[in-house]
Amino acid sequence: MMADTVTGVSLFTGAGGMDIGFENAGVKVVVANELVKEAAETYKTNHSNCVMINDDINNVINDMAKYEGADFVFGGPPCQGFSVAGKMDPNDERSKLIFTFLDVVEKVQPKAFVMENVKALGVLEKWEPTRKKYLERATKMGYQCMPFILNASEYGVSQKRERVFFIGIKSGLDPFFEHHMIGMIEQQKNKAPVIRDLLQSLGKAGTDINPNTCTAKITFAAHPVMRKSPYAGMYFNGQGRPINVDGYSNTLPASMGGNKTPFVDEEYLYGNAECDWVVDYHQGLIDGRIVPEFKDAPSRLRRITIKEAAKIQTFPDNYIFCGNKGKVYTQIGNAVPCKLAEAVARAVIEYQKKYV
Repeated sequence: MMADTVTGVSLFTGAGGMDIGFENAGVKVVVANELVKEAAETYKTNHSNCVMINDDINNVINDMAKYEGADFVFGGPPCQGFSVAGKMDPNDERSKLIFTFLDVVEKVQPKAFVMENVKALGVLEKWEPTRKKYLERATKMGYQCMPFILNASEYGVSQKRERVFFIGIKSGLDPFFEHHMIGMIEQQKNKAPVIRDLLQSLGKAGTDINPNTCTAKITFAAHPVMRKSPYAGMYFNGQGRPINVDGYSNTLPASMGGNKTPFVDEEYLYGNAECDWVVDYHQGLIDGRIVPEFKDAPSRLRRITIKEAAKIQTFPDNYIFCGNKGKVYTQIGNAVPCKLAEAVARAVIEYQKKYV
């Protein structure tokens, strides 16, 4: 059972997306740890009452013992070693950080822990030995632990972002742990608004409220790769992809910035066009009306702004980010969506109340 004031230790904190979610669920974060200077500055700017340790986590493991007895340890270790989009290298030093996370759990001895990572770590056969090792260690430490795959769009986030959450409960002896925890998580489901409804409140890009922070050109690919959906094909140069404003965005990547930044049809977004330009272009390629060639796309297609990216990740509109534009886009793309984190935190707290 958790105390009336629920406390938490935040690891691999980044800009603080996961922390916002846990705070909104009623958790008081007492200490946070982040290696990247700009992300730590962002966190301190928005969480002035919390201790932020800007250092390599390996240097502060023993220091975390002073927070022994906190209710939660939570965080999302860097995922590039496990990511399908990355090299998926088990020898990548970042792949070892999920066990460093458990080192801190062992020092703090929280009532529960939540570790977020890419879906691949939770489902791919390649990572089965790693999963097994992680779960076995959690069990030896006295935690009942399982991975849960969640889609952010089902928890109030306008993004098709699937992630794994390893949830551990101290001294857990629940024979129906998975069933009960899924039930608690399901209760937190909250259908997200479509991108159009989410972004319109910010107004058009290029204002004081919504500065046009990415002006990288959008150019057509001379040899496009066709897909059934106009939003799944590779019709443009660079890694930035069009967003369907009538649905949800794909996962916002940490590599945003420049031509890796997703884009929207602004005219269609604000109701000044009957059809998304990308949809019409896609159909034109299919029926032969359009011959692909390398050239600039029309100006109505533009990259999403920092404010829009942050809103898709469910950061508060008044959240302040530190660092240059590229660093800020990276902080946003790396973050755990605030509302997804909140749903998980609430589910674990409710589970503790009911079953522990």
